[in-house]
This record gives sequence, C-alpha cells and structure tokens, in this order.
Amino acid sequence: MEYLPQQNRKLAGEDISDQISAEGKRVVILGGGDTGADCLGTAHRQGAEVVRQFELLPEPPEERADDNPWPQWPMILRTSAAHEEGGIRDYNILTKSLSGNGQRVEQLHAVRVDWTKGEDGRFQMAEVPGSEFIVEADLVLLAMGFLHPEHDGMLQQLGVELDGRGNVQVDDNKMTSVPGIFAGGDMVRGQSLVVWAIAEGRDVARGVDRYLTGASHLPRSSATT
Repeated sequence: MEYLPQQNRKLAGEDISDQISAEGKRVVILGGGDTGADCLGTAHRQGAEVVRQFELLPEPPEERADDNPWPQWPMILRTSAAHEEGGIRDYNILTKSLSGNGQRVEQLHAVRVDWTKGEDGRFQMAEVPGSEFIVEADLVLLAMGFLHPEHDGMLQQLGVELDGRGNVQVDDNKMTSVPGIFAGGDMVRGQSLVVWAIAEGRDVARGVDRYLTGASHLPRSSATT
C-alpha cells in the first residue's frame, strides 16, 4: 500500500515524485477495514470526484448479534471520521476483474455475493446470478489486508484442502485434510486477534494429543467452545 505512506511523507514536507493522487478521479477502494477508511479519507482530501468503498463481507448489524456476545469483539457497523466525510460504502461485493486501455484502469467488473452458514458453522460465499455490474474507475486502491495464507510453497507441497476463503480447512480437532498435519490461528481463521491464535494453538495441542494417544486431558479453550 504505497498510497497512504506517500501522503504521510508529503504532509511531513517531503518532495514525492510520481505520487499517487486521487484528485479529480473516480476512486474505488477494495476493503472495508481501517486501511480502507484511511484511503477513503485521504482520497476526499486530495479532491477525488467520487469515492466508493467495496467490502466482500455483509454489512454488519448496528447492534451485537446473538452469536456475538461479550467478551467477543463486537461485530457491529462502525462509522469512522473518514466515513463522515462522505463516500459510498457497499457490501457483499466480489471484484472479478479490472479493464483499461493498457496504461490505466478504466473499469472495475464485480458481482454481488450471498453468505450462508453451513452445517459445520462456517460461512460459504456464492455469487448472485445476474448481479454482475461495472463501475467506472480511474484509481483502484487495494486495502484488503490479509487475504489468506500463502498457498505456494508449504501448503501446496503438503496438499492440504482450503476453504472458500482460501484458508486452511480443519476438523474439530484442528487437523487438516492431511492426517497428522494440524493448523490454527490466522492460517485457519484469517486475519484476527492474537488471543484467537493463542486459543487455537491450545486446541491444536489438544488435537495432536488425541491424534497420538487416542484421548486428551487437555481442556478445549473457552474461546472455541
């Protein structure tokens, strides 16, 4: 993400050559997190013509859902100071491709998606038939953060199965599709908090113990029960 550091250096008085500027442009930001919000605010201050922020996930509720109790992080809709400056926020959007003149982007091709929870409790994404659309864009900023673990290398060599988001798929014992190979944390959950990595690390230890001995006296972490 060169866009934000460049702006910070410019504000600090540095002379930035070939700066990425949103001035007079139709801007699309891919990613609904904090980095995306920073991009949105910066684009407005640079004088963008219009700014859109697309998020792959559904729009969060204004209040906690029943399956999101304290002390879990509240998965609710947040409006930052950057969002108060304006812009268009849209959810359930999957970007399919970009097109242009060979030098610059001109259009973003996307489709709307639905999320459903399977019997295993995991959410699965499916494209909505006939919902494809095109957005005119002069500048597309990628603010998606951690998408999924690196597939090339170890994961590819091991041959573990991945879920619909590209993360490593595991069973209740945190074992992957390859017997004897276990995973947890961001590798399985995606970008999250360190407390989840600690909790799932303990569950991995319990799963390994059960795999090797047939049983385990190690407790399942309270965060994953």
